[in-house]
Amino acid sequence: MIDLQEIEAIKQLKYRYLRAVDMKLWDLLRDTFAEDAVSSYAGGSWSFNGRDEILNFLTDALGELVTLHQCHHPEIELTSPTTAKGIWYLEDYVINPEGDQPAIPARTILRGAAFYHDEYVKVDGEWKIQSTGYERTFEEHQSLDDCPTLELKSRWRGETA
Repeated sequence: MIDLQEIEAIKQLKYRYLRAVDMKLWDLLRDTFAEDAVSSYAGGSWSFNGRDEILNFLTDALGELVTLHQCHHPEIELTSPTTAKGIWYLEDYVINPEGDQPAIPARTILRGAAFYHDEYVKVDGEWKIQSTGYERTFEEHQSLDDCPTLELKSRWRGETA
């Protein structure tokens, strides 16, 4: 029998991960990962071992960016009472109004889609991300210089949005 409460708890974990990334809530994001978590973003272009390495990358790569990450269509399988795996469809929108970043050049808008492949582990009664990563299905870049009427307001630039 499928345990829908456990599946819902894993969904809530993934949603919390996405909210933490977009809101730059790094302590909350840290709490979504198992200590020995691994990641492989962009088909392995950025792979990291351990929660600290993953967090260092994400804070450096996304800290100054305006981001929107949405995951839906989860396919979650409980593989044991304390392990699970999941596939999520990702749609993201990233704006880099300033200098170059690892994933996106300066003054660029990125729109894309990908599939996340995650593994989860239950630690002290709470689900954590053990492994995460995605492979892109497409990525589109547009220069902010091509959008002369675009006005960007962001809480990370000291402005109210």
